[in-house]
Amino acid sequence: MKTTIKASNSEDSVAYETSEDIEVPDRLVDQIIGQEEAVETIKKAARQRRNVLLIGEPGVGKSMLAQSMAELLPPEELQDILVYPNLEDSNNPLIGALPAGEGKQIVMNHKAKSKGQEEKKNMFMILIIGLILVIGFMLQQYFVAIIAAGIVFLALNQMRPKTTVMVPKLLVNNENKKIAPFIDATGAHAGALLGDVRHDPYQSGGLGTPAHERVESGMIHRSHNGVLYIDEIGTMKMRTQQELLTAMQEGMYSITGQSETSSGAMVRSQAVPCDFVLVASGNIQVLEGMHIALRSRIRGYGYEVYMKDSMQDTPENRQKLAQFVAQEVKKDGRIPHFSKEAMDEIMLEAQRRAGKKDSLTLKLRDLGGLVRAAGDIAKGEAADYVTMDHVVKSKKLARTLEQQIADRYIVQKKKYRVFQSEGGQIGSVNGLAIIGDRSGILLPIAAEAAPAQSKQEGRIIATGKLGEIAKEAVQNVSALIKKHTGTDISNYDIHIQFLQAYEGVEGDSASVSVATAVVSALEEIPVDQSVALTGSLSIRGYVLPVGGVTGKIEAAAEAGIKKVLIPKSNMQDVMIESRYKDKIEIIPVETLSDVLKHALIGKGKKGLVDQMQKISEMVPRGIIPNPSTNKS
Repeated sequence: MKTTIKASNSEDSVAYETSEDIEVPDRLVDQIIGQEEAVETIKKAARQRRNVLLIGEPGVGKSMLAQSMAELLPPEELQDILVYPNLEDSNNPLIGALPAGEGKQIVMNHKAKSKGQEEKKNMFMILIIGLILVIGFMLQQYFVAIIAAGIVFLALNQMRPKTTVMVPKLLVNNENKKIAPFIDATGAHAGALLGDVRHDPYQSGGLGTPAHERVESGMIHRSHNGVLYIDEIGTMKMRTQQELLTAMQEGMYSITGQSETSSGAMVRSQAVPCDFVLVASGNIQVLEGMHIALRSRIRGYGYEVYMKDSMQDTPENRQKLAQFVAQEVKKDGRIPHFSKEAMDEIMLEAQRRAGKKDSLTLKLRDLGGLVRAAGDIAKGEAADYVTMDHVVKSKKLARTLEQQIADRYIVQKKKYRVFQSEGGQIGSVNGLAIIGDRSGILLPIAAEAAPAQSKQEGRIIATGKLGEIAKEAVQNVSALIKKHTGTDISNYDIHIQFLQAYEGVEGDSASVSVATAVVSALEEIPVDQSVALTGSLSIRGYVLPVGGVTGKIEAAAEAGIKKVLIPKSNMQDVMIESRYKDKIEIIPVETLSDVLKHALIGKGKKGLVDQMQKISEMVPRGIIPNPSTNKS
């Protein structure tokens, strides 16, 4: 039963019982969630016909913004584009532009006229041949009459002008279009983007296809007076980007064959109109492969926009997210609407995926997958509405590949005892890592201290496909240990192994785990194996925040870990599911001393921690102002 929308205390939000109560805007631009600055930029760019470069994470609405721009462009007279034969130079077809809808009519008129002329000439040829045959039969010269009729047929067929060549080809058809065209040219090769001329293997003997009929329009021509959208533009070949820049600058671009070995390479049409608005997009890495002049053209005659990947968790933004759910249900058309409780669960998942309690994710394509998975479950149960239970079940159904891989890693590592979840072990630590964007895995780390092989100083040797940042974090550990424990490690070679890190290790979030493993190996103090760790270490021994703490904690709980140490500043980002809350204890830490206090067990632990605290107190403070407190 559909309920009535009630106004709440806030002017910008409404109460609702189901997603069916939420009105979905008709315009695409009003359906874009959380990208207010980008929407305003797109509106300005549409009014002035400016090019736009959209940079951001996948699934935040870049393509939807581009599509909305086609609706916002000021109404202009769309055109049909025709290509005509050139009687003086057949390899240089002529181009004509007409108001939309007239091009098809002109082609039909030419075809009708050509057909009438053809019929007249065929009738004339039949009469001549018939007359020859009649005369021959009257003179009883049958064989001669047949030969004469054949010769006349061939002669007339070769001598008559080929009127069909004069019929133009409709290159771009905008008949019945009310809004500006939107052409998605993502991944298009040069011929599809810039236009091409088909190869003709029959180029002689009168059997070939006329050049103008082999001309094919490119996406830049079909987007004339509209929007040309190219995602991941940096993956396009430099030569193609250069040609695209030329088309943007001139607003006209001739069509020629893209293959040098094709007969189409001999053909080059007159310049074809292509006055489009370019909307290019990609992630931040795409800029490395982008033509410098093309980007300069966009920046100088348009806008660059960096898309947000999260928004503040406010009642107004929650209402927008509820609108998103209603939009997804309407777009899909095959799933039931969501109950209020189900949408609240979607809000919780949006919080989790944002990684912060006060934020909601704007990676809405992934969130839309969860909406559809929950809807499919409800549909399978013939439910009237999607409930909270359906959403909870869908989280398992809509797991990413990385999450599925992480689950299998944990099962395999349990089976083969790669890590321990109880007892104590020297030099062995249960670290935590993230694969993908939010899937946590357990990352066992082992350390061993051996007498140095070099006479000058000891070395730190790490294995496990480490990235540059991870390598630097490992090297920083030596300075930390020397400062905070008083142990001179120059007499040791420290071997550090990231066990089964087949996917590699990037980032410095394992530096707390590495330091703990090394200290345990040097001091021969066991590490509590029921504890897992994550955090970045500063050179002064402070534990700094890291990303993906929620996924890491849940992975530790799945692995049977009882406690997890995380940076204190990350506590506000913890949003684990309720089923994990009784399985694991979360302990915030601020310094390396705090970490060792909770991670180490057995004899020698207290003396080491006390020693670290004394050494830390001896370190001069205040020599370098703290940037966070410096008011100058």
